[in-house]
Amino acid sequence: MNRAITLILTAALLALLLTGCASKPAAAPAPAEATKAPEAEEAAPAEEPKAEEPAPAEEAAEAEEEEDEENYSTGDASLDDPRNQDGIGEKELLVVSFGTSFNDSRRETIGAIEKAMIEAFPELDVRRGFTSQIIIDHVQRRDGETIDNITQALDRAVDNGVKTLIVQPTHLMPGFEYNDVIDEIASYADAFEKVTIGRPILDTDADFSTVAKAITDATKEYDDGKTAIVFMGHGTEADSNEVYAKMQGVLKDMGMKNYYIGTVEAEPSVEDVLALVQAGDYERVVLEPLMIVAGDHANNDMAGDEEDSWKTIFEDAGYEVECVLRGLGSFPEIQDLLVEHAKAAVAEIG
Repeated sequence: MNRAITLILTAALLALLLTGCASKPAAAPAPAEATKAPEAEEAAPAEEPKAEEPAPAEEAAEAEEEEDEENYSTGDASLDDPRNQDGIGEKELLVVSFGTSFNDSRRETIGAIEKAMIEAFPELDVRRGFTSQIIIDHVQRRDGETIDNITQALDRAVDNGVKTLIVQPTHLMPGFEYNDVIDEIASYADAFEKVTIGRPILDTDADFSTVAKAITDATKEYDDGKTAIVFMGHGTEADSNEVYAKMQGVLKDMGMKNYYIGTVEAEPSVEDVLALVQAGDYERVVLEPLMIVAGDHANNDMAGDEEDSWKTIFEDAGYEVECVLRGLGSFPEIQDLLVEHAKAAVAEIG
């Protein structure tokens, strides 16, 4: 399947290159707010309407986020580098993420991934692009920090004379949002001499094994025989939601029978995971996000005090609960995995 996607994208890019020239497209693609919110991290993956006004679900999420922000601090935005500077050379590595408005988590996860890319590719200028316009707008309004959406990042690359563009998404899976990134990059193909896109985190069987080992090594201190270790993913309506069941299978094959995978927006649900935990002989539950960042879902849907949070649901079931708020992007193993995917993308274009 990966080879087919690569061939399709390559054919599309070649067709555009043959008919176009190395200049900015005459008509810019739709702004990044039209990109569907996933996986990834802080919004549901459902299809969004194409109207200019935000969808009701987006409005509700934004209003809820603003209300939540009044109750706690997300950290110092000034410590984060938005990587939206000009002065780009001829070769750029654009790291594309859904994003998060939680400043500390953004720096410790997405920022850490970007720094790993800088170390691995000293010959490339690393820049950032987010796909969630709601998050971009909220961070700008609240903290005064400006982050490029994908269209702005691509226009910046064109205006700076970038000839070779490597795009590395930080998405967990090839879901709706990942495919939207591919579509938008393809619409800019005639603006660059060379362009390529790296694969998401969970692509090959080896990737699943790497992630499974990383999360079990990071939580081995809790593995005492009486603790269920539960990872909360985002979930998606796309077929790629199957990655969660596959990850559960990989953990089982590793002998990690007290590890459980659930999702906040799809299947397996928290109720599914609770039933599995109750079938075991556990006294305690550790909750941790299976997401790049520890953002809104991790802090509220997982670790919040509301009656429908995962923390409250497991506590009401009689378990002692501990929440670990760290995103996968803070794991060196995940950073290295994304670097390897970027290297494979670079190798494709020589």
